[in-house]
Amino acid sequence: MKAESHSICSHTIDLNLLHIYEAKKRISPLVRHTPLVKSNPLSSLFNHDVFLKLEFLQDPGAFKVRGATNKILSLSPTERKRGVVTFSTGNHGLCTCWVAKKTDTPAVVCVSKRVAKLSPKRIEFMRALGAEVVVSGDTQDEAGEMAKELVTSRGLTLIHPFDDPFVIAGQGTIGLELLEDEPSISSVLVPLSGGGLISGIALAMKSASPSIKVIGVSIENAPVMYESIKAGHPIEMKEVDSIAESLLGGIGLDNRYTFEMVRDLVDGIVLVSEEEIENALSFTLENHHWLLEGAGVAGIAALLSNKASGTGKTAIILSGSNCEARSLLKQLQI
Repeated sequence: MKAESHSICSHTIDLNLLHIYEAKKRISPLVRHTPLVKSNPLSSLFNHDVFLKLEFLQDPGAFKVRGATNKILSLSPTERKRGVVTFSTGNHGLCTCWVAKKTDTPAVVCVSKRVAKLSPKRIEFMRALGAEVVVSGDTQDEAGEMAKELVTSRGLTLIHPFDDPFVIAGQGTIGLELLEDEPSISSVLVPLSGGGLISGIALAMKSASPSIKVIGVSIENAPVMYESIKAGHPIEMKEVDSIAESLLGGIGLDNRYTFEMVRDLVDGIVLVSEEEIENALSFTLENHHWLLEGAGVAGIAALLSNKASGTGKTAIILSGSNCEARSLLKQLQI
């Protein structure tokens, strides 16, 4: 993907708003324009309009289908025939499998031992979609090393979960939809892990108006991007168990895109606790009747805990609903 450097970044990056518009056209046959709905409970609670972007309504249950679709549909017929490989804490792998099945592309997903243990349903869904699942290593980074080995040994194309221009552009189509549905939005709360989602949204929103605030929400247990920004370079952190397991994983010591985009485009990062995620899950279920995954309500957790606020129209990205429902309901004591 060749492009001019984006003017609101301090560095040269091969990604700009045009690529997000190209992605919107490319992914439209498979990816839906999800609803943006006003949350009356949150709007009343905080005395300003709060809107929820329902990305969990994508067919595979998560926003990740946007980036995976844009990347896979950008490949040549020969590359698709050879197949693709990815590594994932869950949703990206599932979405890649879903797109691969739709496009008759062989797919391999590398997951860590802890993901295989904590998310058996997602692994089951991946295999049901026809993918080969390889369990390797104890962390997402170690699973990523296995994926890179398969690129070399089997000639597969890597579908990176976040640090890829096509993936970032695909996720950025959410920003275009926000601007189309509610042009006067003043702030956006975005779940933050590897940074592909927030990088794409920030690029779209800041290109329209630099005054729009884009806030990332990570978990206190393992906020790798947050600590990397503080350190001034990508770092590694030990993975721990979390109710928001989709927010776990590193950003890669060789990060090429999302570290710099988050550093330059995102207005702030807030950290939420396990208890605050649980409260947000309960609030969302009780007030909106949606059972989402922990990462999916990170923005609501930040708002309810007063770690993020706004006076204008605020949009919150509800990123996914792929959860182990029985264990989650038990944990919430519902």
